[in-house]
Amino acid sequence: MFITERYRLQHPQKKRFIIEKGLTIDGTVSFRGQLIVNGAVKGTLAGDHITISEEGVVAAETRASFVTIGGIFRGRLTVSGKLVLLSTGICSGNIECRDMELEPGGTLNGKINCHQVGKRKVDTTGK
Repeated sequence: MFITERYRLQHPQKKRFIIEKGLTIDGTVSFRGQLIVNGAVKGTLAGDHITISEEGVVAAETRASFVTIGGIFRGRLTVSGKLVLLSTGICSGNIECRDMELEPGGTLNGKINCHQVGKRKVDTTGK
């Protein structure tokens, strides 16, 4: 819950929503603020900040500004800001993000495309 508390202190005006353990949502979830997934989400997920706890499972096409994964994510993930994969996290699928932080022990599988906005490509041809 450290990440949740840190987010709350940095974004006091943002709303927080929680999908509790034992609850499964199958469909489309769209929100503004922070979503904490302790249960399961299947389908489509879009919002500002998503935190998947150790108990959480997301199998969805997902778009968010910031994502923290401590549980399981499977699907297509597009993060306009930072993706954080905790040591307990498992992330698989097609992942696109601007910035990524991986803790030792986290599992990352799939096609990954990380790019910095405004960074120019490095010429590796030597010309």
